[in-house]
Amino acid sequence: MIKSEVIHRRGTELAEFAQSELTGRILKAAFEVHTVLGPGLLESAYQGAMIHELQLQGLSFASQVSVPLQYKGTVLSSPLRLDLLVESLVIVEIKSILTLEDIHHAQLLTYLRLTNLQAGLLINFNVVSLKLGIKRVINTPRNSANSVPLR
Repeated sequence: MIKSEVIHRRGTELAEFAQSELTGRILKAAFEVHTVLGPGLLESAYQGAMIHELQLQGLSFASQVSVPLQYKGTVLSSPLRLDLLVESLVIVEIKSILTLEDIHHAQLLTYLRLTNLQAGLLINFNVVSLKLGIKRVINTPRNSANSVPLR
């Protein structure tokens, strides 16, 4: 199994998630893309290669998925744009940047929360070893028992 850092929402550190096999297959595709292309290209090059690799693996996916964004009952004119949505279960955000920052994790977690999905992968291809550019993000609904009441 490919190791990656797991980022959880508060209170979900021990959560199991059903998409672990699927994320493993997506990561296998990402490692193949990185092995063939290496670091230093634009995000669009890696996205095109990931699309091809996911097709070769027989996975269903959608690219540049537009997700309507609602705010207080109003649909905003700027929808979310997901890089890849694999098997309608896992959001994959592709980056080609110097380093992943906390804001990238927060962005993917927000996408997961707004789409009611559980698993996401943040993949930065601009690294010497792809293991250093992978973050697995899990969105598990908060358990009210974990919340501390306000007084």
